[in-house]
Amino acid sequence: MAPLEISQVSELAASILDEVETAVIGKREALTMVLSGILAGGHVLLEDFPGLGKTLAARSFAQTLGLDFARAQFTPDLLPADLTGSFIFDQRVSEFSFRKGPLFTGLLLADEINRTPPKTQAALLEAMQERQVTVEGETFQLERPFHVLATANPVEYEGTYPLPEAQLDRFMLQISFGYPTADEEWGVLQRRLARRQEEQTLRPVIDAPTLCAMQEAVERVDVDESVGRYCVALAAATRSHPHALMGSSPRGALALMLVARSFAVVAGRDFVTPEDVKAVAVPVLAHRIAVKPELWMSNSNGASVVAGVLGSVATPAALEVDSRTDAT
Repeated sequence: MAPLEISQVSELAASILDEVETAVIGKREALTMVLSGILAGGHVLLEDFPGLGKTLAARSFAQTLGLDFARAQFTPDLLPADLTGSFIFDQRVSEFSFRKGPLFTGLLLADEINRTPPKTQAALLEAMQERQVTVEGETFQLERPFHVLATANPVEYEGTYPLPEAQLDRFMLQISFGYPTADEEWGVLQRRLARRQEEQTLRPVIDAPTLCAMQEAVERVDVDESVGRYCVALAAATRSHPHALMGSSPRGALALMLVARSFAVVAGRDFVTPEDVKAVAVPVLAHRIAVKPELWMSNSNGASVVAGVLGSVATPAALEVDSRTDAT
C-alpha cells in the first residue's frame, strides 16, 4: 500500500470518529483519546461504571477500523490457554495441532480484566507487550495490527484481582467515558427507537492494512526537542510530587510523547505542541501513579497529581508553525 500523507490520516481519523460517534453518542473527546492510542500502536484500558458504553465503543472501533474482533469475558476460572489457545490432538493425522485462542485477532475486547487471576492477566499482558504468545514452549507471533481494549469496573471489588502498577503501566492510556448529559442520554434512546432493533452495525471506514499505513505515517511526524523534554519533565515531576508514593516510569514519558503525536495528527496537524501533551497527560500518566496510603481516603489520586505537575512544570515556548514541505 502506498504511504499516506498526514493530511490523509487526519481525514480518515475524522471519518472514523464520526462513524463511531453514531453509536457512542456525545463522547468525542474520549473516543479521540482511544483512537490516538490505537494510532500510537498502544492498548487502552477503559475503567468506568457499568452501562456507559465501554463494550459498545470497543465493538464500534473494531467495525469501523475493519479489524477482526474477539471478545474475552474475564472470569475467576479463566485459564491462560483460554486466551492463547492450546494444542489439540488431531486423530485424523495422529498429531497435535494448535488451535488459536481469541488473542489471534485485530482488536481484542478484554472485558472486566480485573476479574481474572494474575496468571491469566500475565498471559494477556505478554501478548500486549511482546506481540506474541508462548504455548508449551512454542512461540507464535501475533499479526499486526493487534490492539487490546480492556475494561474494568471501579466499584466492585469482591472477587476481583486488581491490576498491580507494573501491569497498569503496560496500558498506553486509561480512559473513563463518564455519565452522559440529559440530551446525550435522550439521543441514545431516540436512536434506539429509530433503528427498531437492539443491534447496530457500523460501516468499515478503513481496513487493517490502511490502519497500519496510518500508524506508519504518524511515525514520520517529527517532535521538537522542547516538546520531548517537556514530556520527560512532566513524568519526572510526578515522582517528586508530595502526594505520590510512586510516580510515572520512563515508559510514561515515552507514551506521553507518542500519544501527543497521534493526537496532533488526529487534530489535523503535522507537528506536536505543548498543548497536545497537556491534552493527553491525564489519561496517559494518571494510572501510572500510586498515591501515598495515608491519602487514599482524600481526594488525592493520579489525576490530581498530574494536574498538579501540569501547573508547576514550565511550558515550552510556543512552537512556530513552519511550512513543512518536501522542498529543501
